[in-house]
Amino acid sequence: MQRPIYLDCHATTPVDERVWEAMLPYFRESFGNAASTGHLYGWEAASAVKLAREAIAKAINATPEEIVFTSGATESNNLAIKGVAESYHQKGRHIITVQTEHSAILDPCVYLASLGFEITYLPVRSDGLVDLSELERAIRPDTILISVMAANNEIGVLQPIAEIGQICHDRAPQQQVLFHSDAAQAIGKIPLDVMTMHIDLMSLTAHKIYGAKGIGALYVRRRNPRVSLTPQLHGGGHERGMRSGTLYTPQIVGFAKALEIAIASQAEEQQQALTIRQHLWECLSELDCISLNGHSTKRLAGNLNVSFTGLNGQLLMLALQPIVAVSSGSACASAKTAPSHVLTALGHSPELASASIRFGIGRFNTLEEIEIVANHVLASVRSLRPI
Repeated sequence: MQRPIYLDCHATTPVDERVWEAMLPYFRESFGNAASTGHLYGWEAASAVKLAREAIAKAINATPEEIVFTSGATESNNLAIKGVAESYHQKGRHIITVQTEHSAILDPCVYLASLGFEITYLPVRSDGLVDLSELERAIRPDTILISVMAANNEIGVLQPIAEIGQICHDRAPQQQVLFHSDAAQAIGKIPLDVMTMHIDLMSLTAHKIYGAKGIGALYVRRRNPRVSLTPQLHGGGHERGMRSGTLYTPQIVGFAKALEIAIASQAEEQQQALTIRQHLWECLSELDCISLNGHSTKRLAGNLNVSFTGLNGQLLMLALQPIVAVSSGSACASAKTAPSHVLTALGHSPELASASIRFGIGRFNTLEEIEIVANHVLASVRSLRPI
């Protein structure tokens, strides 16, 4: 049976062949533990981790010592949010985030609220962007952290993180408000510079950029200001005490290779994704029941999230499945039956939010595939619309 065309690259991506080849030696040949410093096998692993750490740091204009390896963006987000809360709770117990954040941000905030922290959830405009003046007004004397994702995982909207970082930076030295950004969807797709953007903590993951699942990183600023984190995993004191656990050398090597490829081909690859996205949107715009979710231009090049008025979302997904693999929301919440919290935050009714499709265009998609997908979507929608 022919497999569906894959257009769910915000959920995950296949491991690039070049990444796989870079990882292979560290599974069987150079398989040592990077913390085993007494023999060749450990030295090989430690050297590979060192080079990967340097490459990832360089990609975001950080120093290698500021990169903490984790199991993925969810762990990085938890370490950032809860780690800051525990370290700075004597300075304040107020955190600001956004209603459209990933559940890996929202759920730790709910947990912290149960411990007595106060969380402000900023609304977004109808285009998905946060209002900077509203964000600035939300800052209080006891605010210790602002967390805003760089690129939304559902609607692809690019938040003004450089401006948010500047707002936080401008409050020093009278008040230190740390800025964290979940950049899981943004890394490798848009330029990220933690220094010029005044980012204090940033969560990263490999599997959105053709690396393997199960490896991520957290950038933690070491100067101006030096960020303090309370570890969430305790054990051998790895990663300078911030994240204990044996380092997964093959995944770390693959992460660095995936990011190297993404950075080197960023301009060309994102232009290709944009061309494909625009063509898909032009084709689907024949439908009078379709609407675009999120800002029309301030979005990831490969993201197209649309809603279909008057359609049953579940029936539409069933109709699409044989031909195209897409998502109706975040893959991390796909088991939930509730409509997308991101789309309801835009002002959509639960019915309209449930009749939405996220197309995630990636490195290996072609215009020929998009023609097939567009024709199938058009036919499916027209067959499902009430007469």
